[in-house]
Amino acid sequence: MTKECGHHEDEQRQLFRRIFAGILAFIILILFIIFLIWIILRPTKPRFILQDATVFSFNLSSTGDTPSPTSPTPNTLTLSMQVTLSALNPNSRIGIYYQKLDAYASYRGQQISLATELPPTYQGHRDVSVWSPLLFGTAVPVSPYVLDILRQDQTSGGVLVNVKVNGRVKWKVGTWVSGRYHIYVNCPAYIRLAGDRDNGIGVANPAVKYQFLQSCIVDV
Repeated sequence: MTKECGHHEDEQRQLFRRIFAGILAFIILILFIIFLIWIILRPTKPRFILQDATVFSFNLSSTGDTPSPTSPTPNTLTLSMQVTLSALNPNSRIGIYYQKLDAYASYRGQQISLATELPPTYQGHRDVSVWSPLLFGTAVPVSPYVLDILRQDQTSGGVLVNVKVNGRVKWKVGTWVSGRYHIYVNCPAYIRLAGDRDNGIGVANPAVKYQFLQSCIVDV
């Protein structure tokens, strides 16, 4: 009787091992198929272009005083501009979900505008999406280093402002949707100041519109 019980328990263990091995093999097979699809399709990161920018204000306010630990820096920058960004999905078989995208302006590595949230978007195969966020920052404190560089740029007649986008993307293949990936976009925009409007079109005081069609750096 004892031998029969032991034999029965061994059979149950073998059955459980076979079931577990079957489930594990099935999971590995599914992951392998997904991996093969991923390798075959090879998703390409989207291409961003900064089409234009309408600058309403770009003003530096400085008292000339030296900042101290007891007194906040008196050097501030006020910016207001609307940009047009387009994104192309170059993939012929893969869709892209854009989620939690924030656009903002940066100068010499310092953020000079508030982050503007872009609406979530799904982009089909070889589709193009366009956003026109308004970027603004009022009396943004700037460091003494940034102040010195900004004065030099103003003397030369223009400043290089970087329009940046941070967010998340997902890839869609058929009904399968990948996990979230971080996307970082950097679009350089050279803005002429000191009343030089040679590159501006549709000039309406004080707003000046600049056409760029500038390719952006995209990291995913």
